[in-house]
Amino acid sequence: MEQIDIDATDLKLLELLQTDASLSNQALAEQVHVSPPTCLRRVKRLWDTGLIEREIAVLNADKLAGTLGCGLTAVVEISLDRQGAEWLEAFEARVAQNNAVQQCYRVSPGPDFILVVQVADMPAYLALSQRLFSSDANVRNVKAFFSVKRAKFQPKVLLAQ
Repeated sequence: MEQIDIDATDLKLLELLQTDASLSNQALAEQVHVSPPTCLRRVKRLWDTGLIEREIAVLNADKLAGTLGCGLTAVVEISLDRQGAEWLEAFEARVAQNNAVQQCYRVSPGPDFILVVQVADMPAYLALSQRLFSSDANVRNVKAFFSVKRAKFQPKVLLAQ
């Protein structure tokens, strides 16, 4: 993994952008005490180096659940029979293609994968489970935990202690 040189100004820009990516270049420049052209150049470099991956809007799933039917969040542990690189990568690729899978982590020790999935309801989870897990002969064990309340959701990288 290559190391990218960043300084305190870059860290402040990253912190501000991951809190509110809609800030204008002028507002960012004022908050980090640099000129707008310098700020624009720095933000472009952060994009070019891949430190900024993408810019999205984070939606409130609880408020949308009644309207759209996306009311069930599950954290799912998956253990595979065979853990060779090709088996792990094949499973990872298959679940990554499914839009209901919001997050996929390869973990150790314990299960091989932890998934966070968002579906409309329990029948939708059952269909997803049969499609992704039951039909895969390499899946040994599936353990699902269903969210009853989201106490915190903060998709931020911790930049400072």
